[in-house]
Amino acid sequence: MRRSARGVVQVACGVALMLAACGTDEPTGGRADAITVRGCKPENPLVPSMTMESCGGQVVDQLFSKLVRYDPDTAEPEYEIAESIESTDNQTWTVTLEDGWTFHNGDPITAQSFVDAWNWAAYAPNGSPNSHFFRRIEGYQDLQPEGENGSGERAITPDMVASTEMSGLRIVDELTFTVTLSQPEASFPKRVGYAAFAPLPDEFYEDPERFGENPIGSGPFEFVEWIRNSEIKLRRYDGYQGDTEPQIDEVTFRIYQDEGAAYSDLQADNLDLVPQLPTSALADDAYRDDLGERYVEKEALAVSTISFPPESVDDSYADPRLRQAISMAIDRETITESIFHGSREPATGWVAPGVAGYEPGVCGDNCTYDPERARELFDEAGGYDGTMTLSYNSDGDNKPWVDAVCNSIKNTLGVDCVGVPVADFSTFRSQINNREMTGMFRNLWQADYPSIESFLAEVYVTGASGNDTGYSNPEFDELIKDAASLPEEQAMAAYHEAESLLVDDMPSVPLWYTTTIAGYSTKVDNVKITPFQTIDLLSVVIK
Repeated sequence: MRRSARGVVQVACGVALMLAACGTDEPTGGRADAITVRGCKPENPLVPSMTMESCGGQVVDQLFSKLVRYDPDTAEPEYEIAESIESTDNQTWTVTLEDGWTFHNGDPITAQSFVDAWNWAAYAPNGSPNSHFFRRIEGYQDLQPEGENGSGERAITPDMVASTEMSGLRIVDELTFTVTLSQPEASFPKRVGYAAFAPLPDEFYEDPERFGENPIGSGPFEFVEWIRNSEIKLRRYDGYQGDTEPQIDEVTFRIYQDEGAAYSDLQADNLDLVPQLPTSALADDAYRDDLGERYVEKEALAVSTISFPPESVDDSYADPRLRQAISMAIDRETITESIFHGSREPATGWVAPGVAGYEPGVCGDNCTYDPERARELFDEAGGYDGTMTLSYNSDGDNKPWVDAVCNSIKNTLGVDCVGVPVADFSTFRSQINNREMTGMFRNLWQADYPSIESFLAEVYVTGASGNDTGYSNPEFDELIKDAASLPEEQAMAAYHEAESLLVDDMPSVPLWYTTTIAGYSTKVDNVKITPFQTIDLLSVVIK
């Protein structure tokens, strides 16, 4: 511990918002001080602004520090690189960095490190999937083509944008910069713990593609090697300045194609950490017999959905009544009990429990199993020609529930429905992001930061980074924009009104909320699962 733990205190305009100091004989990692974690194949190179999925995200979060990090128990923001983030009007924020932070190559982290990284991510020709996170900063639109909707359906060239830098970012001195937003937003300090806001060293800009294969970060662990389709190895960074230092020297994320194989390795003490146990281990609480007390449970800030393809890709699901019929045809209660054995809770909206502003029952009848009404809506929509498909990545534990959902749809609506496996998560997400995915597809939205805004703005606002369906509703967009600038009570009312619009439009079908159940080997202890469904590697110790 280099500094005392710090919490968050927020004060209204005129006063600063402050985050104040307020085993086995054969080691599983090949070394006594090394551990292994069940991983999966990242979609993109390991660059923070290029990573918005869990396979790469769990690695990037260990490699890169941000202005704030989220408490592993509560998800509340605490200062990491920042010494203070202050504003008198919630629109212009002064960010002061703590001195002494360095990248893994020894270069100091300065205000320029953040400003350059944020401008690079926001600059549309760079193609960052996380560009949308910077939309609230003054001048962001100058880095985007006029009329661009963020769909990713066309290449963007430098001649299509007006600037390479956001006017809302200004360097004051080596350790201080200001951020001017396009409107007042009290939640700004909560967002900057997301990976996209991480600083980058000068070396990144020399060759971003090469950097992504051999990243230089600033987090508690530094990069060692990435063996494609096999493993990603990190080691403890001794120069890490955070409050809590790693207690392990090396961590390897092993890339598995099969959940069952990972669980077998866990049982055999050949794998140390599995962040989410497979459904086969949940049946009759088998994991309790298999692992004894070596498991932890945590309610996740996540909601699983079925997404529909953008109309420009596949217009066969364009009628909202058809989408509502599909939702009503799914027997969530039976599936969560028979497949997930109670580790899932049927979803009644698009925001997960555990986040401020969550409102149960928003989806109402549209998320309630009602075969008769589902068939009525199905007929009103003109039915469906051909076979419905529900795609999923086959390297995850998805086939059992996908088959169950398709059977429920088929039995209720009398239409063929089949699951379509895609080889791995990386390929699956690439097809979605490149607008190549036809038919329905599985989705899971895990909050990027602890706010209702993350579930709504980042997924359903026109052109948002997580908007896989191409959904666009100007009224929804305006409500979300208004909510960001309103006092908390009024903001929640606006967010609730925006979420209610999704009921009629049904851009996706809420399925269930998740309780994460993780398992660990006899070698490790003090295992914590964060509300973001990741292992807190700073807490893990070796026995």
